[in-house]
Amino acid sequence: MTIDTVTDVFEEHRSVLMGVAYRMLGRIADAEDVVQEAWLRWSGADRDPVREPRAYLVRITTRLAVDRLRQLRARNETYVGPWLPEPYPTAFGDTVPDTAEQAVLADSVSLAVLVVLESLSPLERAVFVLREAFGYPFAEIATTLDRSEAAVRQLAARARKHVDERRPRYEVDPAQRRDLTERFLAASAEGDLDGLMRLLAPDVKLIGDSGGHAKAPLRIMESADKVGRFMAAVGSQGLPDVSFHFLEVNGAPALLLRSGGRPDTLLQMDVADGRVQCLYLIRNPEKLAHLPRQ
Repeated sequence: MTIDTVTDVFEEHRSVLMGVAYRMLGRIADAEDVVQEAWLRWSGADRDPVREPRAYLVRITTRLAVDRLRQLRARNETYVGPWLPEPYPTAFGDTVPDTAEQAVLADSVSLAVLVVLESLSPLERAVFVLREAFGYPFAEIATTLDRSEAAVRQLAARARKHVDERRPRYEVDPAQRRDLTERFLAASAEGDLDGLMRLLAPDVKLIGDSGGHAKAPLRIMESADKVGRFMAAVGSQGLPDVSFHFLEVNGAPALLLRSGGRPDTLLQMDVADGRVQCLYLIRNPEKLAHLPRQ
């Protein structure tokens, strides 16, 4: 291959590699590092024996992500407060024309699923991502991870059971999520506790991620009364020079609050039965830095 061809082949598969790496790591910078390392290995490799570049590149990326995930586990243990994945802008558009495939990809990258995946072992997570999100056959996953197919099937069964037991079931209708988000924002901004209570499920959870760099609950908050009072108090305080912008992250609508033009808070919610079941509040500036400023 010429240099241009080598680059073109890699760029053709970059989005898939980034998708694998992000689902494995939950961090955009780490995923980008892994993809860059995959590029270096691809550009310096003997490519003559490679018949399927995509499979080869996914194999490299997955193995690098498994290694990186093992290194990151210690970092999470010292994280201040609850940890949430870094919000990942998603807009599948024409790149994924099949609606069913869009739903699968959106679900596999949702905050709720990624939080559950954090509790899997690196190998279980790799198998789950490759199998459930990208539909790879067990034989190919076995080659990727240098394990037997029987071992991979066992890992897949354990991962699927674990995720099914812990993943809450929410509605994914974007229009309903956006409508509830707008009503929730209005009630919060007005300090309307009664209005908030009408929108919140009785056992609603609020998970705030600040990493100790901004104000947010240091523990998961539960119950409509606690979450409603907290959001009413926060809304009444307000932010200086605040603006609001809807965008799609992790396969669902989210609300980005900017203060002075800078991303300050990302708000996303899971919805079922017409009420908010879980509220994600990301305020760690390091996790918001890649989002648009204006």
